Amino acid sequence: MLLNNATTTQSEPTVKNRPEGATPFWLANFIDAYQQLSVDNLSCLNTVYHSDVEFQDPLHKLSGFDSLADYFTELYQNVSSCRFVVNQVMHKDDNAAIYWTMTYRHKQLNGGKSIVVQGHSLLKGQGNKVIYHRDYLDVGQMLYEHIPVLGGIIRWLKKRVSA
Repeated sequence: MLLNNATTTQSEPTVKNRPEGATPFWLANFIDAYQQLSVDNLSCLNTVYHSDVEFQDPLHKLSGFDSLADYFTELYQNVSSCRFVVNQVMHKDDNAAIYWTMTYRHKQLNGGKSIVVQGHSLLKGQGNKVIYHRDYLDVGQMLYEHIPVLGGIIRWLKKRVSA
């Protein structure tokens, strides 16, 4: 199933009440939570993730919800804003791929100005929660390019390689 600009709400019925091909509850709940996620509502993540969740991004590999919650709490400490827009969703059974755009502002990166990152996530659901979440994104675009001195070198390398 392919969805564009997916928008859902938490009040949707559970998986067993959904017609075949409909977005599973765990996925709809994930999309809704991330499109509303902020430093003020990180507690909503416990409605999204299974207690035994496995999470991986280019910089971290975490096991269990407590580790993931601690990671998000630390991550959001220096972020003044962060917004996810889900651009495309593909799912089959308990597997999904989500393509997203994240726009965030970090006090110590890019002079506090917005940084836009394209990425995608591989998700697996179990019951009504996400049991596996792996993010794929360009860490240079998200982080390294916005660090003084190092950022200039990385941007120069990217231009040189693409020329």
